[in-house]
Amino acid sequence: MELLVNSTGVKLCGPGEWLVEKHGARRRRAWKKLHVGLDAVTGRILAATLTDHGVNDGSQVGALLDQVEEPLAAFVADGDYDQTGAAAAVAEHMLGAAVVVPPRSTGAPSANAVTDPTQHDQHLQYIAQHGRLAWQKTFRCTVRALVEAFFSRGKRAIGDGLRFQTGDRRNAEIVIAVRILNRMRDLGHPDSIRVA
Repeated sequence: MELLVNSTGVKLCGPGEWLVEKHGARRRRAWKKLHVGLDAVTGRILAATLTDHGVNDGSQVGALLDQVEEPLAAFVADGDYDQTGAAAAVAEHMLGAAVVVPPRSTGAPSANAVTDPTQHDQHLQYIAQHGRLAWQKTFRCTVRALVEAFFSRGKRAIGDGLRFQTGDRRNAEIVIAVRILNRMRDLGHPDSIRVA
């Protein structure tokens, strides 16, 4: 199973428009970050975590992988996850799983890249030899677009804000939203059969 991971911002909804108009006070908008892991084949949400907006994306890999029960063949994410901690969390969850994360333009090989290259080192070597576009095509990095499409659909269907102000209620709201989106996906996804 390929796990596609990304994050997006969700706003915390405060008082309604009538309250702002009545009292004339405006609050600064507050944001949280929603980290999501999708199954690349089915499009189902397998993991979701809500954090403060300043939390590093790579630090949430372990929390997302703890929610995934199926064997992991590949972990696919964007450049924000190009960190040794993220790769270590994937290796701890499933030894031998591929980590497909585009190396940063400033990415440097590890100290033992020649004798014992990491997956990150192998990606850097491939990009140096064949170019970044060839790397994206070879390692199917373009499937990350499925997560972006999910966020677009999810925000249109559910909204881009959290209604509750306490942590437990926010987490429950995320769990409910994930179940709704998975159910909508199940109902709207056609079953295709190959005709020979």
